[in-house]
Amino acid sequence: MPDTTEQRPYHHGNLRTELLDAAERSLRAHGVEQLSLRDLARDIGVSHAAPRRHFADRRALLDALAESGFVRLGARLRAAVDEIDDDDLPARLHAFASAYVRFATENAALTGLMNSSKHRPGATAVAEAAEAAFGQISDLIEEGQARGELEEGDPADVGLVIYATVLGITSLLNSGMIEPGRLEGLVDTAVTQFLRGARPTEPC
Repeated sequence: MPDTTEQRPYHHGNLRTELLDAAERSLRAHGVEQLSLRDLARDIGVSHAAPRRHFADRRALLDALAESGFVRLGARLRAAVDEIDDDDLPARLHAFASAYVRFATENAALTGLMNSSKHRPGATAVAEAAEAAFGQISDLIEEGQARGELEEGDPADVGLVIYATVLGITSLLNSGMIEPGRLEGLVDTAVTQFLRGARPTEPC
């Protein structure tokens, strides 16, 4: 039987988007090590050379997938926080933390790729997308400091404390060490403890 690989179309609608969608499905099902441009091309029905019109190599595809993940995460975080009144810092922090943990547990493999890619030398677009997503926590901290609800300090450093906490909760959930049903309770405890520790010290 003749090889039909090269007879597949070179153009295929919005090829970049279809490749990213297929890559995410593959990542979820098989992990990052099994992901290849050739297999993705076969899965969506284009020639094996077609993906290189958008991604020079596998690493470029993975970086684009990580960047897309951070953009989606940032949008979800922003939507969650925007539902809460501006003057309710505890609820806004809870919404942020809960939205992050839910995204990270629903997209465990993608989150792993995102976190491993953002510090890779040369992955500038990924790092910028990550900063745009997580910079929102610094904005919340600044709001709390401006209203005297939180101690002064570098908002990025202060925000890193709560981010590290929810990252730990995510890792415990994704590894099966705690049950998913405990998510909201743990997020609530994390935010409550953070606010208690970050509250301005009462003058003597």
